[in-house]
This record gives sequence, C-alpha cells and structure tokens, in this order.
Amino acid sequence: MALDVKSRSDAAWVNHTVQVQKKISDLRVLLRRAESAARGYELYRTPGFSDEFQAVHARIAPALADLKRDVRDSPDQVALLEGTEPLALRRMEIAATAMRLRAENDQAGIAALNSRAEGRGLMDTVMANLDHLSAEEERLLAERSRDSRRTGIALLGIDVAGAVLILLLVALVMRESRRATGELQSSLEQTQAAKTALEAAVAERTEHLVTAHDELRLSVNVLQSTFRSMAEAVLVIDDEGNVLLSNPAAERMLLHRAGMNLNNLRALSDVFHGDGVTPLEADELPSTRVLRGEQFEELEMIVRPHSGDPPRHLMISGRPMRDGQGDVSGAVLVYHDATTSRETERQLHQSQKLDAIGKLTGGVAHDFNNMLTVISGNTETLVESLKDQPELQRTARLIDDAAERCAELIQHLLAFARRQPLEPRNVEINAAIADIAKLLRPTLGEQIQIETVLEQGPMTTHIDPSRLTNAVLNMAINARDAMPNGGKLLLETHRVVLDEAYAQANADVTPGPYIMLAVSDTGTGMSVETQHKAFEPFFTTKEVGKGSGLGLSMVYGFVKQSGGHIKIYSEEGHGTTIKLYLPPGEGTAEVAASIAPQAEGGAETIFVVEDDPLVRNFVTTQLQSLGYKTVAAPDAKSALELIEAGQKFDLLFTDVVIPGGMSGRELAEEVARRRPGARVLYTSGYTDNAIIHQGKLDDGVMLLTKPYRRNQLAEMIRKALG
Repeated sequence: MALDVKSRSDAAWVNHTVQVQKKISDLRVLLRRAESAARGYELYRTPGFSDEFQAVHARIAPALADLKRDVRDSPDQVALLEGTEPLALRRMEIAATAMRLRAENDQAGIAALNSRAEGRGLMDTVMANLDHLSAEEERLLAERSRDSRRTGIALLGIDVAGAVLILLLVALVMRESRRATGELQSSLEQTQAAKTALEAAVAERTEHLVTAHDELRLSVNVLQSTFRSMAEAVLVIDDEGNVLLSNPAAERMLLHRAGMNLNNLRALSDVFHGDGVTPLEADELPSTRVLRGEQFEELEMIVRPHSGDPPRHLMISGRPMRDGQGDVSGAVLVYHDATTSRETERQLHQSQKLDAIGKLTGGVAHDFNNMLTVISGNTETLVESLKDQPELQRTARLIDDAAERCAELIQHLLAFARRQPLEPRNVEINAAIADIAKLLRPTLGEQIQIETVLEQGPMTTHIDPSRLTNAVLNMAINARDAMPNGGKLLLETHRVVLDEAYAQANADVTPGPYIMLAVSDTGTGMSVETQHKAFEPFFTTKEVGKGSGLGLSMVYGFVKQSGGHIKIYSEEGHGTTIKLYLPPGEGTAEVAASIAPQAEGGAETIFVVEDDPLVRNFVTTQLQSLGYKTVAAPDAKSALELIEAGQKFDLLFTDVVIPGGMSGRELAEEVARRRPGARVLYTSGYTDNAIIHQGKLDDGVMLLTKPYRRNQLAEMIRKALG
C-alpha cells in the first residue's frame, strides 16, 4: 500500500512539474510582450502600446509569486527565482520610466537612461535564469518519471503472485503514467513551438521598429536643426498663452522661452502699432487674435521694454492650431525683427528728403540768380550814374549790398543742392588743414584753442580746395558758437575704410577707402532730434539774426557732390564731432578695402552700456553674430543694478559719455571695486585725441572710436579680453 501511495505521489509530482514548466513559459511570454509594447511606444507613442504594456506589467508580479509557490519544494529553484524576480521587476521599471520620459519629451532623461544600457542586460539575465529554471524542471521531470516507472515495476513484482486486481491496478497506473507523459511531451512540444514562433515574431517586429526609429530620428534631427537655425523667432503656444516651444532666436529677440505665459510677459513692455504712437490694445495683440482663430501675415508692431532695452520693430505672422473637432488648441507665431531695416528706411527717407529739398532749392536758386543778375547789373549802373546825387547813390548802394547778400545766400543754396560749379583736383589734405588752421585763429578768437592731429604720410583727396576751406570755416564757426565760454576745436585727418557692414547701416555710403577729416568741439552738443535736422536748409538753433541755417547744409551738399559721406556724433553737454569722409586722390596708393580679414569671435559674455538704443541694438547684434553672449544696459544705474543682482560677464564695453550722472570711466571704476580684475573697453563718437585731451581717459586705456567696422569691433574685443 505504501508503494501505491508513492506511485500516486510520483504521478502528482510529474503533473506538478508540467504545470511549473507551463508557468515558466507563460512568464517568458509576458516579459517579451511587455518589452515589445515598450519599444512600440518609444517609436510611435501610440496609446495602444502603453495600454498593452500596463496590462501585461500588472500580470508579471502575480505570475512570479505563483511560480515561487510552485517551486517552494526546491531551495535552489526558490533562490534562483528570488534572484530573478527583482531583475524582472527592475527591467519593467526601466521600460516604464523610458515611456514616461518619452511622453514628457525629456530628451536629457532619455539620453541619460540610454547611456546606462541597463535594460538589455537585465532582460538577458532574466531569460537565462528562466531557461535554467526550465532545464531544472525538465531534469526533475525525467527523474520523477524514472522513479514512477521503478515504483510501478516493484508493485507489479510484489503483487503478481498475490492478486490479479493489484496487477490490473498497476497496469492502470502505468497506463495513466504513459498518458501523463504523453500529455507532458505534447505540452512541451507545443510550448517550444509557441516559443520559437514568438521569438521570430518579436525579432521581426523589433527589426521593423528599429528601422522606423532610425528614420524618425533622422527626420526629427533635420526638423530640429532647421527650427533652431531660423533667424525668425518662433513660438508655439497653447490655448491659454503658455509657451510650449521656442527656438533660440525667440530667446534672443523676445526673451521668451518654453514655460512662460505671454499674458504675464505683456506687463513687461509697452506695445504700439507700427506708427510707434498708437497703443496696441489687449484684444489686438497677436497671441489674442490668433487664439480667436484669426490667421494673419506681417502684423506690424513696436515693443518698448520697461527694462530700458532698445525698442524692437517686429513683423508677426500667426496661424492657429486646431484639434480633431476643429477647435483652436494653440497657435504658432513667427516674429521677424525689422528694427534694422526700419532704421535704414528712415535714413534713406531722410536722404531722399534732403535730395528733394536740394532739387527744389536748386531750382529756386537758379531762377533767383537770373533775377539777381539783372538787379545787380542795373544797381551797379545806377550807382555809377548817381555820382552827382549822393543821397540817391547811397540808396542805390543799399540795394546793391542787399543783392550781394542775396547772391551769397544763393551760393549756399546751390552748395546744398550740389549744383555749385566745382573745380576738383588732388589736394594734400594735411597741408590744406594746416593752412586753414592758421586762418581760423584770428577768426575764432583767443578763447578757442585750436589743435590739429594729422596722420603721418602723404594723403591726397580729390576735391575743390576752396569749397573745402568754406566747409571747414562753417563748421568752425558753428563750433565757436557752441562754446560761448571758450573751449577747444580739434581738426584731425586719418585714412579709413568704410566696409559693407557700415554701408548697410548707412544707405547712402559706397564701401571703400576714404580720407577722413574730423572737426570736434567741446561745446554744448546736439540732441538726437537736432542731429536728424542739422543738414536741412534754414534749420538753426541760434537766435534770430545770428545764423542763416545754411552752414551745415552747404557742407552736406559739398561732401555729397564730391562723392563723400558726412556723419555727426554728438552728446548734449559734452560736444560734437563732425566727420567728413572724402574720396581719395586719383593716382595715389589707396587702402585695400575689398578683402578684409575674417572677424574672430568668441563665446564670452560682453556687457554693453550704451544710451543710444539704435547703437546699442546694432552693437549687440554684431557681437551676437560673432558668437558672443550679450547683456545690455542704457545707463550706469541699470548696469550696476544688474551687476549687483549677480550678472556675470567677461568684458565691460561702455560708452565714455552716458546719462545718469556717471560717466563710462566712473562706471568702470565702480565695477572694478565690485568685480576686481574686470576687463573694460571704452567706445565714443568722439575721436581719440579729443577724448584724451579732454581728460576723459588715461594713457593706456583701450578705446574703440565710432564709427567702427565689424572687424575692428571683433579685433578690439579679442584684444580687450586678452
């Protein structure tokens, strides 16, 4: 009877082993399904893959627990399974984490997770352990089958002599044992076939997913590169105005980046229509309009930040994004910075206005000259014929004097209109300026100190020398009138080259070599508005009777008619520099201008302090094009507030004369106290010697004079950075 019990026990263990093998196979299938679903979601981000993963994931832990209960009779298998369980659960945790990071589009997290390459090794270990467990079960099955057969034979030998019933029972047990063995073998074959088919399907599917993933990654890289390299600022927002996506241009141009809300940013600036005067109402803002479903192109507006940064002239295009039901779910806004082009248009408009005024005044002057010819000729005859009538002769002389003054006025108008007859020739500029300086000393008086700084070597320019003398005399008289208590007048000459970058910022300039003549004073200076109108005929800031308003107009016409360029640099309360860029003389060695050395940039942070918003915007744009990061402030107070807040920088690039009661030199000294060892580069619209002789800078301090070329800016920045 004991043998009978043992036989039944052996049969039960055989069935138990079959069940364990089936559960091992089921667990292996669950792990493969979970891994396949995770890979599918990583490539396509389809919710179906996520749902499949969650469903399979939930079944793995119970399956492991159930398998542990079934093998509890074998300590080795329990130990192996307990070592396998945390590995399998960790592999599922890694897959779940990867899916979560992919859903959040956390590229940095995904890259960090992939760099560890932990998941594949865990899965290989888990599968190896399961294979080992399966092999152990197969060994137990074979052993228990042999035990069962031995027990049957023993029972048969013992009972054969005793009772036929026992023989029949043994036969029945053996038949049951064979049937169980057959079922086990069939089950094993089916499991192996299913395993082989599943592995083939997983391999094929994995290959397709890897290929699709590579193609998708290539497409994403192309789109990201295009998006990040665009010069226009691009914002993608949701239906509440939150910035979902922004490119580097948006962060530079608008200071907007992902996570910000456009409604909150609205409070940081004043926004106007394209005229710069009419405020843009809240319901007229681009973000508001596009989220209402409107589609627009090149909406023009001007943004004036409260921080003091330069205003920006923007052109905006907007497109709403819609969901499956057609409702607005967000929008795409594209911003084009038209600040520089609008300033170029303003300069061009000013030049065209002066040209139009010149044509008008030239025509009027021509007609006046015809009439003055008649009047002057007849009054001269009349004066001669009235010798015997002194009273009438004095009256005739008054008429003649008035006609002479009208003739001088007409000559000024013709000079502005560029219609005066010129007799240009090659003039040695240094000798001419030295002679003019001698003539100016008695004209200006002793209270005006006259200095000349002339570049060494021969310098010839192709101009009318008499008109040059008149132009310098007019500028000197204006300088004297701007220094009622005395001051200094500085005349300078230099060889210069105006490059393409300067020509783009000044519409009427032709790139190339020039002879530069600078006239600087230490007078009252000009406002920006005055500088814009200074060349207009009859415009003057002097008292009535003290100026005709044609002095600078004549200089402007002379320079333009000679093929040159004129530029005013002025600071109210500090003085003015007028630079004449004259054409070089024919037949002389000219400065090479066509090939400029490649500008060298860097990655440091440059702190720009400049009160002129157009210059500040121009400088920061040039520095950014050279690769530098920039921080900008309009005055010393704003700059010190940023430094006090912990703003980091590698070089302070400041104008010498800035508003707010603190000069650029004083700002640099204050920065040095707070940031010992800070590097400083100065800039100014004045010429070098005017600044130095006024005591604005000490010897050895680095100065970059305006205007400057892009290569000069790059060279001085690198030199200042050491």
